[in-house]
Amino acid sequence: MPPPLILDPREIDCSRTIAGIEQIRAVNMQRYEMEMLSAIVLLDPVRKVVVGYKDTSDKEFWVRGHMPGFPLMPGVLMCEAAAQLCSYYVATQRIFDSDLVGLGGLDEVHFRAPVFPGDRLLLVAKVTREKKFIAQSDVQAFVGDKMVFDAKVSGIPLRRE
Repeated sequence: MPPPLILDPREIDCSRTIAGIEQIRAVNMQRYEMEMLSAIVLLDPVRKVVVGYKDTSDKEFWVRGHMPGFPLMPGVLMCEAAAQLCSYYVATQRIFDSDLVGLGGLDEVHFRAPVFPGDRLLLVAKVTREKKFIAQSDVQAFVGDKMVFDAKVSGIPLRRE
């Protein structure tokens, strides 16, 4: 059974972009085929919620091989998209005293429905724990109003040496 909604995806306005790809790149280091966010559309520090999306296309690197004739977005890339959304929030809200946020762990991961090329993967995250060395978030992902993925994501501070 899916968890209670953090936010109802039908009530999220994706036409009001807070951060586009260039603003995301200023915060997150992923580039090229590893960029899993297209835009941030909500950032609410009071509720500790962030919403973004990844627009998929038939040009994605995974389409050709995962799986021929039935291309599905790999679950590991949904996890990466969730981690990048959480990283964006943690970095912009200065939760850590570091210049980089890394993936610390994933728990209670559930893939509930497939994501296909052409789908918009809408991601909603709510920070549930903030400490000096860890930030934990509940993440839910949707295509339309259908939950396709949910997980608990932990981020950790990293330093570039």
